[in-house]
Amino acid sequence: MLTSDLANKILIEPIREGADRLCIVSGYATHTMASWHIKRIQTLNYMPIEISLVVGMCRFDGLSIHVHEGFKSLMDADHQGYSKITCQYVCEGPPVHSKLYVWLKNETPYKAFTGSANYTQPAFSESRREILTPCDPHAAFDYYNEIEAHSIYCNHSEVEDYIAIYNKHAVLDAEVSPVEKLRGSGIQSVTLSLLSRTGETGTRSGLNWGQREGREPNQAYIPLPSSIARSGFFPTNKKHFSVITDDGKHLILRVEQQNDKAITTPLNNSQLGEYFRNRLGLPNGAYVWKADLERYGRTDVTFYKLDDEHFFMDFSV
Repeated sequence: MLTSDLANKILIEPIREGADRLCIVSGYATHTMASWHIKRIQTLNYMPIEISLVVGMCRFDGLSIHVHEGFKSLMDADHQGYSKITCQYVCEGPPVHSKLYVWLKNETPYKAFTGSANYTQPAFSESRREILTPCDPHAAFDYYNEIEAHSIYCNHSEVEDYIAIYNKHAVLDAEVSPVEKLRGSGIQSVTLSLLSRTGETGTRSGLNWGQREGREPNQAYIPLPSSIARSGFFPTNKKHFSVITDDGKHLILRVEQQNDKAITTPLNNSQLGEYFRNRLGLPNGAYVWKADLERYGRTDVTFYKLDDEHFFMDFSV
């Protein structure tokens, strides 16, 4: 029975032993967990693996649009050098509350674990007590295949005919714009400047992080003051969090770099830079000047905290 260091023992160690595919049945799961897992494998310089996830309680409880869009973006993305994930939702038969992790090596069941931990960041953190125990890998894989046969891919064109997709936070369902509603809701927020301490855009930092030889020029981050990094507003310790933007885009972000000074898109550092250049009407790879931000109408961005893993990002003018 395993009760500690579950993220390493269940999700990482089998890769060192040659396992190359992980099949998961989880009652509940989040795209932020999948993003963290994929990034962790890459950070450790392990060979990419295949992750096949089946989420079991969707037909019974529905699914947040944040999580649904997040899974779709992870599944559809072409992240070179990263592990690949497929995500499916149980759409037939009774709801599935099981938590099962089955490792395959060369398509042969190798190791399996079952217990209480959903495929979520809290379940695999030291702040939550969970139990997982080894079980027969062949029987576990048979069970996975049985459940998988009653599922639908998250990016299937008819998925919403089977699964209820809803806005997690009532403010996003408001008839007025989400920004207008959030501004008067009392929800905790912070505004972050996109300029450096000099009052200009950073020459090789912030939105211009990639503006140097040998770097992809769209690479960017949002500067994070140390006082806000220490405040607990954003999750730290390399946890991933989900953002919906005022123009309806979904991003997965992470606080990183020395002293937690930057907010990035961890699976592709260029994604954030591409997003802001598009909003500013600039071509991909362009240098971002303070004048570009002023021409657009603002030099900062505001985050509203919906819960510990979901935020709303306002760059509207």
